[in-house]
Amino acid sequence: MKINNLEELKTFSAKSTKALENQKKKVLVCAGTGCVAGGSIEIYNRIRELIEQHELLVDLELEYEKEGIGVKKSGCHGFCEMGPLVRIEPENYLYLKVQLEDCVEIVEDTLINNRPVKRLMYSSENRIYEAQEDIPFYHKQTRQVLKNCGSINAESFTEYVAKGGYQALSKVLFEMEPQEVCQSIIDSNLRGRGGGGYPAGRKWSQVLKQDSKVKYIVCNGDEGDPGAFMDRSIMEGDPHGVIEGMLIAGYATKSTAGYIYVRAEYPLAVDRLRIAIEDARKHGLLGENILASGFSFDININKGAGAFVCGEGSALTASIEGERGMPRVKPPRTVEKGLWQKPTVLNNVETFANVPLIIRNGSAWFRGIGPENSPGTKAFAITGNVNNTGLIEVPMGTTLREVIFDIGGGIKDGKKFKAVQIGGPSGGCLTEEHLELPLDFDSLKKVGAMIGSGGLVVMDEDTCMVEVARFFMNFTQNESCGKCVPCREGTKRMLEILERIVAGKGSLEDLELLEELADTISSTALCGLGKSAASPVVSTLKYFRAEYVEHVVDKKCATHTCKALGSIVIDREKCRGCSKCARICPVQAIDGKIKEPYTINQSKCIKCGACIEACSFKAIMEA
Repeated sequence: MKINNLEELKTFSAKSTKALENQKKKVLVCAGTGCVAGGSIEIYNRIRELIEQHELLVDLELEYEKEGIGVKKSGCHGFCEMGPLVRIEPENYLYLKVQLEDCVEIVEDTLINNRPVKRLMYSSENRIYEAQEDIPFYHKQTRQVLKNCGSINAESFTEYVAKGGYQALSKVLFEMEPQEVCQSIIDSNLRGRGGGGYPAGRKWSQVLKQDSKVKYIVCNGDEGDPGAFMDRSIMEGDPHGVIEGMLIAGYATKSTAGYIYVRAEYPLAVDRLRIAIEDARKHGLLGENILASGFSFDININKGAGAFVCGEGSALTASIEGERGMPRVKPPRTVEKGLWQKPTVLNNVETFANVPLIIRNGSAWFRGIGPENSPGTKAFAITGNVNNTGLIEVPMGTTLREVIFDIGGGIKDGKKFKAVQIGGPSGGCLTEEHLELPLDFDSLKKVGAMIGSGGLVVMDEDTCMVEVARFFMNFTQNESCGKCVPCREGTKRMLEILERIVAGKGSLEDLELLEELADTISSTALCGLGKSAASPVVSTLKYFRAEYVEHVVDKKCATHTCKALGSIVIDREKCRGCSKCARICPVQAIDGKIKEPYTINQSKCIKCGACIEACSFKAIMEA
C-alpha cells in the first residue's frame, strides 16, 4: 500500500510495531554473504519447515494479527568466525556454527520447550555465554549503525518501519528547513567514513549553496580494500537505513536524484538494495511528492566492474556516466561539478547510515560517543591471524589493543602479535608500540596511517613484512588506472624492486630507491589513491627496516615466507636413510645411500617442499 502522508506513515508504523510485538519468539538466521556461503539459507528453510510441522504459526512478513514465531533472514551478525549463526529473541541466545542437523533440536528445545541448546553457544574458560551481548566479541562493541544488522528481516520494509525507520525522514520533511538539516550534521561533526574523514555536514552545506536546479546524491558502495566488508554488510543487512540517509541528504541539499554505486562482486547487496528501493517506491517513500511534502527524490543502482580506482570520487562519477573510471584534476571539486558536471554530495555507505540516527537522537547524542574531533562509532572488518574474525562496531577512540585482544580474542595459536594493516592498500602497518593508539582520524594521521574504509588485517610473528609490502604494491599496481605517470610507472618500479628483494637479488641501494620513489609518487600522483599507494611500503620500511636489511644483506627471510631466500636441509640425526625423499624429488636434488643419512644438493634444489611432506620422520625442514 502507498503511504500518502505523515498521518498514514504514523498509522503504518503503529500497526507494524504491533505486528512485530506479536512475534513472541523471533528466529534470526544470518543471511549475510559469509553465512549464506556456509549454508544458512538451507538452515532458514529447514527451521520454517519444522515449525510448520509442529503446527505453530510462522510469521514471515509481519502480516498476522495472531501471535506467532517470526523466522527471518537477517543481515550479518558480525561473528563471522562462528557462522552460520542463529539468534533467538527475546532470550538473545546466539547459536554458533549451526548445521542442518541442529535445526530439530533448536525448534524442539528452544522454540517449543524454552530451553537453550547450550552445546551451540559460545563457551570459554568453562563458562557458557547464553546472551549474545555477554560474549566477549560483542561485549565491548557499541552497535549503532550495525544495530539492525542481525536483528531484523533484511528484506522487510515493514520491519524497518516497525523499528523506527523513516521517522528521521518525516522529521526533516515536516519540522526542519534544508539549512537546519545541514547544520545538524555539521553540529554532530560526522566525518566521512570512507577514508579521508571530511566533515559530511560541511560538504552538504556546500552543495546546498550551489546555484543549480539539478543536484545529485551519490553513495559510494565500491568497497575495494582487501579484507574489508563493512559497507557490504550494511547494504545487505540494513538497506533502508542507507536509503533513508540518502533521502535526508537529498532534502538537505535540494537534490532530486540519488545513485548507489556498488561493485558487481556484491550480488547479495545489490539484490537487497533493489528490493528495498522497490518497496520504498511502492510505499511512497521514493518518487514524487513524498508524504505530500512537496519533496521528490528517487534512487538508482549502478554496478561497478570491480576497479579499485572507482572508489575515488571523480573516477566513480565518471563510471556512472558511462565513461572509463579515471580520476580528474581538481578543482573543480565534486560539490561544485560532480556527476554530469552538477553539484554532487558523495559519501560512503556507512556515512549515510549514520544520518538517520543523528536526526532521530540529536547531534549532542552523536558527539557524546567517542572523542571530540572524531565522534560516533566506526565499523571495522577484522581479519587475518586473529581468533575472532568478523564485523565489529566500536566508538571512535577505542584502542587497537581493545579491538585485537578484547574483541578479536588475541592472536591465533598463541602466537605473538606483529603488526596490523589498517586502511587497506592506502593505509599503513601499525606495530606493538601502537597498541594503545586510539582509533580515530587524527591519531592515526599522526603516525602515518589512516582509518580508510575500516579494514584491519592482523599479522602474527610468522608474517614477512617485506612480502606484505610486495602483496599490497602488487594489488595497487594492478589496480592503477594508468592516467598519471607517477602512479602508473612509479608503482611498477616499486613492485619490481620488491620482487627483486624477495627473490634474494636486492641490495641496500634498493631500499633508498624505494623511499625515493614513494616520496615522488605521494607528492605528484593525480588522485588520493595514487598519493597513498606507497603507504604500506613506507610504513613497513619505517617499522621493520631490519627485515628488509636481512633480505638484501643476509639473503634470509626469518619467517621462511620468501622461498627464494630459504633452504631445505636434512637433519642427519633424524634421517633413517629410507630414500623416500630422493624418490619423490622432481629434480633429483637429493643424494645418499639406503640406511645412511641423505643430503640435499642446494644448487639443484627448487625448494618445492615435496620432500618435507614426504618424510615420515620429520627429518627435513626449512632453514
